[in-house]
Amino acid sequence: MKRTIISLTAAAAALAAVTGVAALAAPGGGAAAVAPASGTRLPVQRSTLVCPAPSSSEVADTTYTAFAPPGAATGADTKKGTAQLQPAGTVADSHGNPAGKGGKDAKDGKGKGTAADAGAPQTVPPADTKPVVPLQQAGKPVTAATDSPDAPALTGSADGLLAPGWTVQQTTAVAAGSGRGLQGLTCTAPDTQFWFPGVSTAAGRTDYVHLTNPDAIPAVVDLELRGKDGALTESGGGEDITVPPHTTVPVLLSTLTTTAVDGAALHVTVRSGRIGAAVQAADAKTGGDWLPPAADPAPSAVLPGIPADATDVQLVAVAPGDADADVTVQLATPTGLITPAGLNTLHVKSGMTTTVDLKDITKGEAGSLVLTPSGDGSTAPITAALRVLRGKGDSQEMAFIPATRPVEARGTVADNRAKGSTLTLVAPEKGKDATVKVTASAGSGGGSPVTKTFTVKGGTDLAVQPPLPSGLKGSYALTVEPQSGSGPVYAARMLALPQGGLPAFTVQPVPDDRGSVLVPTAGQDLSLLTR
Repeated sequence: MKRTIISLTAAAAALAAVTGVAALAAPGGGAAAVAPASGTRLPVQRSTLVCPAPSSSEVADTTYTAFAPPGAATGADTKKGTAQLQPAGTVADSHGNPAGKGGKDAKDGKGKGTAADAGAPQTVPPADTKPVVPLQQAGKPVTAATDSPDAPALTGSADGLLAPGWTVQQTTAVAAGSGRGLQGLTCTAPDTQFWFPGVSTAAGRTDYVHLTNPDAIPAVVDLELRGKDGALTESGGGEDITVPPHTTVPVLLSTLTTTAVDGAALHVTVRSGRIGAAVQAADAKTGGDWLPPAADPAPSAVLPGIPADATDVQLVAVAPGDADADVTVQLATPTGLITPAGLNTLHVKSGMTTTVDLKDITKGEAGSLVLTPSGDGSTAPITAALRVLRGKGDSQEMAFIPATRPVEARGTVADNRAKGSTLTLVAPEKGKDATVKVTASAGSGGGSPVTKTFTVKGGTDLAVQPPLPSGLKGSYALTVEPQSGSGPVYAARMLALPQGGLPAFTVQPVPDDRGSVLVPTAGQDLSLLTR
């Protein structure tokens, strides 16, 4: 028995080093469920990403940018590496509608039950099976573009030298129609649970959650919507959704409920397997963008990167635990933390959402929202997201900012342009200044890396034009690295690419890339593991 335990412990350590699935801290800065007391920090040797289908619009142009930071891996077994994405199939019923509940053989005629009405769901094969944005070297971005309305979802992996910090940015410019504007997303790593505060089933909004399975076995997923009065999902409406191997399933959220609600929260739970998930929101008046998953629920949350010229900001928070949450709401500004007028404390009921219109909260100065437990000792977990509008009248454009994880060792965001990129760094804790090294990579078409160090005073927000590579040609990546002794820091990147009079923009959080893991020492006191 003791020998078996030793073998399993060593195997678990080796698996963590190979796959990079060991976590040092819970998302959102919370304590880890299991934190090794000692061990060796090693780079991950394999990373997996999924990118949802970008757009079905005939007037959309999508750019993919792949990047891996240099110098991320050491050791003889990581001198080389590969990184590429492959097109995935799409599950659709015989009417071309997104598929949903696996195992059913009919629709109810109201759009709820989303499997094929003439048999099992069909997997629509991608038109092109060539690798997309194959990366050959670290430190230089690679790009690819498509204007096809049938562009598929992508799945793929990186290994060896290219695995730690591998990132792919998907940026889509939609010229007209519902969802017009700029839609950006950092392709997501697969997981088994996701929260999306800020989704909507209201009239005028069309929100799809894209569920993409990168693996060779089916995944089974449950979807649950929550609103200000609790559960919105009708009985069985979002349960047992089968996502076949190497396939994506888009699900229209309004088919999960008969209630039209703005400011809802979507909870995605994977029963078996794993998936990547992201929500694509389109509005007839305010354009569209991707809503990435928020940081896992925790007592505190930081939402970085509200632009200085935001004309309306809506906060949606959800308390998924068994207790109500009371949080203090503050805006981190360039000069310190301030409390929005009339909003000192936010009360979020257990299992429900709370929506607050913060209007033009930034008042001409870029900022970040900081949510912390109120003074009554509440530690109930929350997570949250912002819907941000720029522009006025018919020239409004929306983007989303979810709660994000801190940058502990390094974070990277790709597809920055010579004009239009803004980097936000926020140090949310008073008295704990953050010192951050920011590196602009070589350009995709040429140029040399440039590095600059920024200091962010504790309790403040710093929005800067990032450094530009020398002799830049094409787009480039930004890598953010807190320095030794730095206080906690969170980051986000805004990319603004105006379309005529439309202030088209998108905001991507820059969380820690988890490019390394702490592999615990295999030896231990076996008396603790035996009865």
